[in-house]
Amino acid sequence: MAKTNDAVEIINRRYIKNDPTRQDLLREISLNAKVAQLIYTARKQAGLTQQQLADLIETKQSVIARLEDADYEGHSLSMLQRIGEALGQRIEINLVPTTETHSSAV
Repeated sequence: MAKTNDAVEIINRRYIKNDPTRQDLLREISLNAKVAQLIYTARKQAGLTQQQLADLIETKQSVIARLEDADYEGHSLSMLQRIGEALGQRIEINLVPTTETHSSAV
């Protein structure tokens, strides 16, 4: 993941700077790429092909290929859970504070 983080930092410095819209887009793109990489890595560590994983979760190989594509934006929690279960893993999700402070509505 170090290369991904380095690339994100270079993109951030050169193109994003202090533009909030571009910062949001970069965060979304980075998250999609991270999820795709996690699926790919977990599948490879399990020694499975895309077709074998697809068979385990009763879907098509093309769905797995799409989920492993860094540009794919449609990851669903239920599909990630199915993949995790098939690979003997669980999904963990964390909410972390942003650098901005948001006041809560009263």
